[in-house]
Amino acid sequence: MQRCGWVSDDPLYIAYHDNEWGVPHTDRQALFEMICLEGQVAGLSWLTVLKKREHYRRLFHHFDVQAVAKMDEADIDRLMQERAIIRHRGKISAIIANARALLAMEAAGEPFTAFIWGFVDHQPQIGRFNDAHSTPTTSAASDAMSKALKKRGFKFVGSVTCYSFMQACGLLCEHVTGCFCHPDNKSRLW
Repeated sequence: MQRCGWVSDDPLYIAYHDNEWGVPHTDRQALFEMICLEGQVAGLSWLTVLKKREHYRRLFHHFDVQAVAKMDEADIDRLMQERAIIRHRGKISAIIANARALLAMEAAGEPFTAFIWGFVDHQPQIGRFNDAHSTPTTSAASDAMSKALKKRGFKFVGSVTCYSFMQACGLLCEHVTGCFCHPDNKSRLW
């Protein structure tokens, strides 16, 4: 069975690739979790963050937006002592800031899921790349998403992060064409 070339032999990574990456997510909480976790990757590998995901879930109230938005400086100080996550004050603070920004968007009548999916006209975009090296790391859509999220107060959401988020959440399905997960090779229930 052929997979995308970026997948290592780590069982967790294989399961993530095979079952999650590139599958369209429309659940608000799942999208919030992923935009926050992708922000944790800055300067690191996704596998590093993926191995810590369950700890992030536990420590950040399973990414319940309202609960995360209520976290404060004392919580940040406590989280800075947690060896189970990436102890970077800016990245930890960003998760809380992102929850508050999301709630502010929705209070202003801008639903987060519709906002995110609007960058691809509410339809998954299917890539047809032969290898991972051909896949871009940014696009006009990720540039626009980054700018719009930053304007709304989100942190650690540069264009590369937004592009990775779009791939992870299935806005962009960019399994390489030879991968068994590519829609041309597999009937996915989207």
